[in-house]
Amino acid sequence: MSEQQTYHGSCHCGAIRYEARSAPIAEAMSCNCSYCRRFGGLLAFIPAQNFKLESGEDRIADYQFGQKVIHHLFCRTCGIGSFGRGTMPDGTEMVALNVRCIEEIDPDTLAITPFDGKSL
Repeated sequence: MSEQQTYHGSCHCGAIRYEARSAPIAEAMSCNCSYCRRFGGLLAFIPAQNFKLESGEDRIADYQFGQKVIHHLFCRTCGIGSFGRGTMPDGTEMVALNVRCIEEIDPDTLAITPFDGKSL
């Protein structure tokens, strides 16, 4: 098992800040659903217990569509979606990190895996 690394993420204005623990993030998912295609985020998934919201709970807005199983969360001030919440297919609670919002990650160095969310 890989050693855990600590990551720090935020929205653009910094109102929402979080800490996340994960094995080193070397890849991200790019989804083509109607939301993600417009949003442009690159996602990495971690168990919910490895995520700590440090500030901005009062600044978070929630957008859901379709089956309403994913909480697309974004900052009420700057509009940036730095993370979301949902459940994995096995029912485990997870957090989807937008790796573009993580200080320690250069998205250009990641392997990008396409996901066909449009067909769901």
